[in-house]
Amino acid sequence: MPEKTGAEERVRRAFRSQGKACEELDSPFMARLCRLAAERLDGERAVGSRVLSWEGNPRPEADSVPLRLCGALHALVLSRRDDRLTSCYPPNVTDDETLWAACEAAFRTHADFILERLTSAPQTNEVRRSGALLAGFLTVARGFGKPLVLSEVGASAGLNLHWDRYGYDLSGGQWGDMESGVVISPQWSGAAPPDGSVEIVGRAGCDINPLDPASEEHRLRLLSYIWADQPDRLERTRNALAIAAAHGNLVERRDAVDWLKQRLAHPFPGAVHVVYHSVAWQYLSLSAQQEGEALIAAAGRAATADAPLAWLQMEADGSRPGAALTLQTWPGGGKHLIGRADFHGRWIEWTGLRKEG
Repeated sequence: MPEKTGAEERVRRAFRSQGKACEELDSPFMARLCRLAAERLDGERAVGSRVLSWEGNPRPEADSVPLRLCGALHALVLSRRDDRLTSCYPPNVTDDETLWAACEAAFRTHADFILERLTSAPQTNEVRRSGALLAGFLTVARGFGKPLVLSEVGASAGLNLHWDRYGYDLSGGQWGDMESGVVISPQWSGAAPPDGSVEIVGRAGCDINPLDPASEEHRLRLLSYIWADQPDRLERTRNALAIAAAHGNLVERRDAVDWLKQRLAHPFPGAVHVVYHSVAWQYLSLSAQQEGEALIAAAGRAATADAPLAWLQMEADGSRPGAALTLQTWPGGGKHLIGRADFHGRWIEWTGLRKEG
């Protein structure tokens, strides 16, 4: 019994922590839903019992149990399986009692669906992160004067593999296709980003559980993890899914380290090979991170002026605010902090490459 009590308290803390993060990321509805779950979820029925007795680490940076549960509820709404729950979701407004009663009813009525959803980690593919990555890609393209070969780790449905097919409004300047249906306009601070055109001569991604943008079931899974009170994110992602579906599925079901071994096994003469990821590296085990870093470093040592290598990352680094944007390039191996970005891409603090000396 004490072990179960300890597990239960860890889960409730995870919901409170996720709620605080949602509040900071402008999702008051999700913050409220997480708070209600932290306070009121009970273990009397199958769903509550499964959540509150979670055996792993329930926190947002680990098993993300709060997002698993909230994603399952949102999937019921998006798929129109639960009218009562839908009536409590944005844009509708209701009180806490009515909302939680609808959630409890869903736990009973759709227990099998929710329990199945709880077995899978949340999958997101935040398209606005392409706004931060774009500035890095433009930096690489300008620095080397060559076309790019793209390799994305943790690519999910591959939406950020198609970044050059979107439109951007960055620091008052526009880049890309402003009629694409996906226009990314982050709040920008710092120097203006690099400009110029980019040629992509190859693109591929990997994910341990890739989503097919042409699959209705997979689209539902991806959209369910977007927060219900952020309709702009939902619309942007739907449009990005349509773009990705039109160009075929580029994401391979592979372990990141095994895939990197294959992608880094040979150079791409006449192009810059860019390995990149956004809020994905943290989900690899420490040993996998170390092996991946060693693989990239080894490929970097073998890079030449005709076949350079770049590593572009948008990842949490323990500092605030947001995530660190880092760029490392070879030959040379110089690593630079080129900016910081909101985890959802709402804002970018651009530093760029600092001139040495």
